Amino acid sequence: MTLPAYGRLMGKRALVTQAEDYMGPATVEHFAREGAEVITDNSVLTDPNRPQELIESAGNIDILVANLASENLFGTLVDDLADDDFEHAFEVMVYPLHRLVRAVAPQMKARGAGKIIVFGSAVPLKAMGRLAAYSAARGAQISYVKSVGVELARDNIQLNLIAQNWVENPAYYPPEMQENPKFQANLKREVPLGRLARAEEDTALAVFLASDESDFFVGQAIPFSGGWTQ
Repeated sequence: MTLPAYGRLMGKRALVTQAEDYMGPATVEHFAREGAEVITDNSVLTDPNRPQELIESAGNIDILVANLASENLFGTLVDDLADDDFEHAFEVMVYPLHRLVRAVAPQMKARGAGKIIVFGSAVPLKAMGRLAAYSAARGAQISYVKSVGVELARDNIQLNLIAQNWVENPAYYPPEMQENPKFQANLKREVPLGRLARAEEDTALAVFLASDESDFFVGQAIPFSGGWTQ
């Protein structure tokens, strides 16, 4: 089922990072259906200079979608968690977020308007083992959004984060996993709704946060997890 489009992003220019990964493809498609001119980027944002270069090359950006994620950050006991692996989580998900926001904020302040949406995680909102690096980095994103969100609000820039979990995505939930009876039983046990969210349900929230309808949302980490966490 495809959600209807209402042209809520008509005339807006949106930049989506990691556009080929995780929530990137669904976001690009949904934002375009809502009328946005979507600029996509798939470059390696761990390069400290790349976020600034990206923003400068993109020109005027009304909406920044920070889609930052990485695989291979799960299932490691803290005893075995190497410094390099811990640092990697921050290099992929935290430092690029700050550099992107720092780069785009001046132009948004000059126009007196802007939207920044972060695809984050609900994992830091619920205690889980073997996720120290991932939880720490995702938790840092939430704290960053809360702090910088209230700072940027004074210039009519709304920075918010979608704290998601249990969303359809081949990287996290490949078809063979979804078909596994053990996974299906776990899904019904853990998620009150008893199912994964469709990607476009997630991006519908992103569209709302990118639209003029969300002007009073500031520095929020909004759980999107089917009741798995509040």
